[in-house]
This record gives sequence, C-alpha cells and structure tokens, in this order.
Amino acid sequence: MDQNVHSLAQLKSGELFGIKRLSLSENLTSFPMEILSLADSLEVLDLSNNKLNSLPNELKQLKKLKIFFASNNDFESLPEVLGECPQLEMVGFKSNKISHIPEKALPSRLRWLILTENKITELPDSIGERARLQKLALAGNRLKHLPKNMSRLKNLELVRISANQLTECPDQLLGLPKLAWFAFSGNPFSTSNIEVKSVPEISSSRYTLKEVLGQGASGVISKASWNQEQTPFPEAIAVKVFKGEVTSDGYPKDELQACLKVGDHPSLVKSLAQVNEDRYLALIMSLIPPHFKNLGQPPTFETCTRDTFPAGFKLSIEHIDKMITQMKDVFTHLHDNQVCHGDLYAHNTLFDKEANIIVGDFGAATMYHMLNKQQQDQVKEIERRAFHCFIDDLLSVCKEDDKESDKYLELKQVYSKR
Repeated sequence: MDQNVHSLAQLKSGELFGIKRLSLSENLTSFPMEILSLADSLEVLDLSNNKLNSLPNELKQLKKLKIFFASNNDFESLPEVLGECPQLEMVGFKSNKISHIPEKALPSRLRWLILTENKITELPDSIGERARLQKLALAGNRLKHLPKNMSRLKNLELVRISANQLTECPDQLLGLPKLAWFAFSGNPFSTSNIEVKSVPEISSSRYTLKEVLGQGASGVISKASWNQEQTPFPEAIAVKVFKGEVTSDGYPKDELQACLKVGDHPSLVKSLAQVNEDRYLALIMSLIPPHFKNLGQPPTFETCTRDTFPAGFKLSIEHIDKMITQMKDVFTHLHDNQVCHGDLYAHNTLFDKEANIIVGDFGAATMYHMLNKQQQDQVKEIERRAFHCFIDDLLSVCKEDDKESDKYLELKQVYSKR
C-alpha cells in the first residue's frame, strides 16, 4: 500500500511494510521508531508539519533513503545523523528554527538542500565538499557570508540566497560553471537605491477579486473586476496579492520592484498598477487570454533542475524556433534593464497554438544595477545558461520528423553547449 498521507496506526500495524514512500503528519513530538521496519524499502520520508526537534541515530539504518523532508517542525540544529545516511540526496528542512548546521550533517551524496526560512547565520565549510550539489535554497535566513570554498561546487545549478544579511556579493558563486538560476535580492549588498514608480498606485477598494487563477511561493493570482469603470485600464484584469512574509524566493516587495523595473514587453505579462497598503501588497496586470497554456512542468527529483513535459507532448521545429526568438528578446529586454529573472523556465512560460509566448513569475527576480561591471556580466552569463537550458528542453520535445531539419541541427549545435 502506498498513498499520499499515511497514519501512525497503519505504520504500527505493519500495514505499510515494503512501501517506498512514507508521509506522516500527526503533531509528532518524537520520531516513530517503527519507521525503521521499512529500512529495506523506504526511499522517501516526509515528516513535515509535526513538532519534531531531533532525530535518532538509528535513522542511518534507512539504507535506501534518498529523500527526507521535515519542513514546519521545531529543529534548532540540522541533525548530524543525516550525514550518515548512505543514499540520502535530497534534504528539506524549510520553516524550522535552525540556527546551526554541524560540519558532519550534510550527506556525502547531497544533490538538493532546502533550508529556506530558518535562522542560519553561517554555513559549514563542508558544504564546499559536496561535489554533487545541484540545488541550494537558503532564502529567508540570517547569513552574513558564504564559505569561500563554495567555488568548488562545479555542479551547482540553482541557488536561492535572497532575504539574508549578506554584505558582499558572493563572487565564489558567480564564477561557477553550471550556475543558471540565481536569486539574491533582499541582502545588504543587493539593496536598490531606486524606488520604481512605473505604474500608478491605486486602492484595493477599486476592484473585487474573483476566482483564483493560480498561486506560487510569493502570492495568489486571481481574476478581478473593477467596481466601477476605470479609465485608462482595460476591463479584464488579474491581481497578484503577495504573501506578507519572506517566501522561498525572497521578499515580495523585491519581486514587485523588479517586475516594475523590467517594464513593458510583448512577451511579458503587462503590469498596470500596484497596491501598497498596510499588510497588503498587490500587482494589477492584464488578464492573459484563456487560450494560453503552460509550456512545461516543473523539475522532478530525477531531473532536479530541468523541466519536464507531459507524456507525448511534441513541438514542431518552426514553433520551437519562434519561441526561442521571443525568449531571446525577453532575455535581452530583462538585462537591458539590469534585471535577472532567476527562474527562466518553460514551466514559467505560457504559449498558444501559434507559438506566441508570455513569460511570468518574477518571484526570483533580482535587480543588479548596484553591482560592479564584472559582477553584472557574470549575472547575465548565469542567466544565459538558463536560456540555453530552456532551448535544450524545447529541443528535447521536438517532433521526430523535424530532427533531421537544418534548423534543428543548427539550434542543437549553437545551444547544446553550456
């Protein structure tokens, strides 16, 4: 038996014997030792949304464990026993009270580490020795500096260090050869000296929220209607209401400012107005026509940083080429305005049957005009890798008949090198 959420009673009865994935959320204050009976099969353990503050040394008996989540618990230190789990690759301790990471707590096979929204002031030097690390989420902590030896993380591809207390730009990250998705707003070194006022401020009383269209880490997007006719705004609008606190990508205020600094572009969601009231921050946007659909799906544990697509999804080389041309123009527009999107992905892109695209989700966006020339060039180069990954992902779903075409071969040759 294997289902999304299990019960302690099922575990204790032996009903779950042999399962690969276990999820328990019952306000646990101690680790259920019965979990160890699953040592021969368990690969994914999710103990999020409990009241745990420690793990037993016996956890290392879970010799097949690859993924361990313990978000929304009461840990104050990352448990050292994690470093003794032989197959552990993905560790997630979001929204705990962690202020200390022991040198030995990081598993040797670590690929993906999520420590968003904790109280971490420094990272152990051992992080620079985790050569397989690809994804690192540290937004919403109290980091003042990063270990210099992180320059050795040659496989690191995605980093979130927004909303910390870093006083200097981490140059040891900027030169990493595979880094492609980078978010660093909300730090003293990245504080902007400009307040973007490219759209008017209005009152939230001027519109009414309707059905929810979607939501992400930083807020909820809803269809909305004006309470009375609003000239010169269009009638059809959407409103993103930002969540009030730090998110997995950073502070909502930084996202809003970056979005406004980018300004208008035909392949970006058009910003119309902002609301900046006490405990209420929102962005009013043009409503995207309903015939636009998501181009891709987010990465999985297996793909880690690379997008996925629905089974059987294919694109013609003509449509791929058209999308690439538009995304290249978006990339140029972003960096002409000294904004790094930070999350340039197919899953953050909408498309229609004519291959027109609209890029959204500025949650990881960062203004970088305050950096020196070399750092600015490096940030742009980092995002160029994300653009190349976007192209590579699209080429992976090219129709078979088009893979012999000159255009396919040309694109493959130009963009397959990262």
